[in-house]
Amino acid sequence: MAHCISPEAEAILDKEFPVLDKGFIRLVDYLGSDERVVQSARVSYGKGTKTYREDAGLIDYLLRNRHTSPFEQVVLTFHVKMPIFIARQWVRHRTARLNEISGRYSVMKDDFYVPATEDVAPQSQDNKQARAPDAFSPEQADKIRTTLIGEQKRAFTEYSALLDTGLARELARINLPLSLYTEIYWQIDLNNLFHFLELRMGDHAQKEIRDYARVLFELTKKVAPVSCASFERHILGSTRFSKEELIELKRLISGGSGEPALSGRAKEIFEAKLS
Repeated sequence: MAHCISPEAEAILDKEFPVLDKGFIRLVDYLGSDERVVQSARVSYGKGTKTYREDAGLIDYLLRNRHTSPFEQVVLTFHVKMPIFIARQWVRHRTARLNEISGRYSVMKDDFYVPATEDVAPQSQDNKQARAPDAFSPEQADKIRTTLIGEQKRAFTEYSALLDTGLARELARINLPLSLYTEIYWQIDLNNLFHFLELRMGDHAQKEIRDYARVLFELTKKVAPVSCASFERHILGSTRFSKEELIELKRLISGGSGEPALSGRAKEIFEAKLS
């Protein structure tokens, strides 16, 4: 089988799926599907595709045991519009290829991200990189949103005025805020996409990038639904235990007798995984 086609993926190609207030994700192209994963895994045996049940079982085995190379045979290309502060987190995943719109060549659009009222929250007291779970009151949130919008309008007005003076675009853009929307073409194989999704769909990730990750995952399901189901089962909904944590888990399963293997902060982390 030379070329793999997914009817579900074909049906959504080039369609925009909205994220946040002005962003979107489009599936631009894809190479391979669940069939390609199976073909790649079986190539050493010289066997073709078997039944759906056998293929699903093989994919599940590969994901469960972290045999990742067959998933690298599937490649997806997305067009993503996102705020710059999300793009800066996005590019930390260096196992992909991307091209971004350039403010050196293009006049940037008057598109800025403004968080919804329910997403405006104070700084967490115990997590230096996150917001607290409780939002501000609607009145406080609206005041903060008004401030954000005002600063964005001022920055874009001044940007436009600098362009009108004839200033080079590469200089006029430098005061634009992180809330400005940018656009990228992003190409990544399925194995590394699963790693991206594992991290960016997690509770520790920023809310806005989680929103993008969830839409990415829904689009990826159209290309490789069986692989995505195995990913949900064995990676997305799982956790990892250290050697000491595994010893403590075995102790608890056997009745809880003997000296605990964990204490203090290590015990707290372990109990959080179990909860």
